Amino acid sequence: MITTVSPCLAPTAQAVSPPPVDDSRLPGPARPAPPEPTVQRELCAVLSADSGAGDRGAPSQLAGLALPQVWQLTRGSGQRVAIIDTGVSPHRQLPGLVGGGDYVFTGDGTQDCDGHGTVVAGIAAAAADSESDSFSGVAPEATVISIRQSSTKFGPLRDRSRTGFGDVDTMAKAVRTAADLGASVINISSVACVPVTSTLEDRALGAALAYAVDVKNAVVVAAAGNTGGAGQCPPQRTEPTWDSVTVAVSPAWYDDYVLTVGSVNTDGAPSAFTLAGPWVDVAAPGEAVLSLNPAGDGVVNAARVENGTVPLCGTSYAAPVVSGLAALIRARFPSLTARQVMQRIKATAHHPPGGWDPLVGNGVVDPLAAVSTDAPPGAAPRRDNTPVAIPIPPATRQPDRRAAHIALTGAGICLGALVAALALGTARRLSRMRAVRGAGGSGHDGIPAG
Repeated sequence: MITTVSPCLAPTAQAVSPPPVDDSRLPGPARPAPPEPTVQRELCAVLSADSGAGDRGAPSQLAGLALPQVWQLTRGSGQRVAIIDTGVSPHRQLPGLVGGGDYVFTGDGTQDCDGHGTVVAGIAAAAADSESDSFSGVAPEATVISIRQSSTKFGPLRDRSRTGFGDVDTMAKAVRTAADLGASVINISSVACVPVTSTLEDRALGAALAYAVDVKNAVVVAAAGNTGGAGQCPPQRTEPTWDSVTVAVSPAWYDDYVLTVGSVNTDGAPSAFTLAGPWVDVAAPGEAVLSLNPAGDGVVNAARVENGTVPLCGTSYAAPVVSGLAALIRARFPSLTARQVMQRIKATAHHPPGGWDPLVGNGVVDPLAAVSTDAPPGAAPRRDNTPVAIPIPPATRQPDRRAAHIALTGAGICLGALVAALALGTARRLSRMRAVRGAGGSGHDGIPAG
């Protein structure tokens, strides 16, 4: 189900803060599984290379980040980047892909019916490929752990009217699982956003984030969210400060534990769709996106729609740029704690006038600056991020229900900034996870999120 906020019901500005972290709300360790039986209700999405995007040597949105120079210092070796998303499909440029579990259906996390999580994973950690050298992720030697937490293609078995699955409760469980699997970086490219006058019950997620950062020493990176179209977050109606926001966003508002990422275009200007907020920390390229094809071969930069293709864009594609950078830093400076890595990314960004603003935070990230200087003296010892044994069920073969012209679900198109919202919970629950993904589509399904 897609929910929208009526302009007539626009929230008024007021002070807002997340609920205090309550450790008693932390989900217990458990094998990943849907909280209730689910069924696939819609055909899987199809992405498409557009206008030669898959040609050898085609530039990507990462071209301006000086990655060849960065890779002379670090390539992210030894780091485990958890992608909590719609799943990650096997791809030859993700040779070490690990199935971390499935909260949507009966797989192991390495199925991506929506076509979103694979794109996110590729941006963070796609390895170079001799057969197609057009694209490499930010941290090409990092290992990807895929946890499928949401999908617009599945729904609860008991409620035939609902298509879409995954909410802040399954997100909390997924964060706990990622941390226990030894992820040094956790990428979250979905958000829950509600008017500040509504209730957002996400205390379990807050507890899971605190556990991941302060107990398991993981860097958590999240997308800021998108505005501007049906199914997206409503825009902030004021210059947002903690005393004047109109839209609450989770997990971003847990600012002490999350590195929140806004989107900029290829010129470094804030994207029209990026959601402002006092919790925005940095920004990264989120337009003209090129990444891995979820079909398992080559690269893509668009989603098919009825009358053509729509480019991939969104803050969900900016977030994995920063997740990849966090992996590079952790490989280069292994003594740094998660909080020190977060601070390093903010300190080395290209600061906007005034030093910070609600669209790009501390500015656009600078990977070369972040990895090329010495680590600060007296870095604290790393906390325990030893993987905890969590039984992962074997993948079950799902029917291939792809249709040649089904657009990506849960994505967001440039300019129109149309973003898919996942049906997260019942109609009465306001704590709905809104997908911030980036692919092209129309209406409820073919939506480039991000």
